[in-house]
Amino acid sequence: MSTTYWGRSFGLMLFKDAYSKENLLWYYVKSETNALYIRGINELKSKGFEIVAIVCDGRKGLVGAFNDIPVQLCQFHQVAAIRRYITKNPKMDASIDLKIHVALLKSIDKESFEGVLKMWFIKWESFLNERTINIETGKSHFTHKRLRSAYRSLNTNMTWLFAWYENYELNIPNTTNTIDGHFSDLKNKLRNHNGLTKERKIKFVNDFLKTKMD
Repeated sequence: MSTTYWGRSFGLMLFKDAYSKENLLWYYVKSETNALYIRGINELKSKGFEIVAIVCDGRKGLVGAFNDIPVQLCQFHQVAAIRRYITKNPKMDASIDLKIHVALLKSIDKESFEGVLKMWFIKWESFLNERTINIETGKSHFTHKRLRSAYRSLNTNMTWLFAWYENYELNIPNTTNTIDGHFSDLKNKLRNHNGLTKERKIKFVNDFLKTKMD
């Protein structure tokens, strides 16, 4: 499940079956909220669908909102989040090293990734704990706050990054790439119809989602 936008106030929240590739449910939204995702899952359940797992992006609080369903956090979105913390081309050795480790995420199992991340932390722990003192106030803060945030994000999300591995029999995708590619295809087709009113755009999207199998 994921959401895409046209502008700031017109969004499409889509729930797609990873097995059949069928678009099951969608809402037009002004903003993406966890409450709407929960509503969508409950609506699918009420229609008789069995939700064996969920694949979603890293919205705060979302991955922990479904206690009775395995949730896979999109690894692609996690990598993108780390890139925002340390930049695409980091300059510090610790950040460069972390970038190399994060690149392994999509190709190794949970135990292996936990191992390399632990080794990274041990190697750079002193660096992470460096503090800078504010001369005016005398107070100190962590010098490398964004790098610490990147590490904390990986460590905190570890369980959800490997739901596919811990529930291997369910064949859970480890990214939302299928639905993101679906969105890209939809947007490319809509570009050929520039100038549509919102109502006509909704009709176009409805027809696309009802017929499109990715």
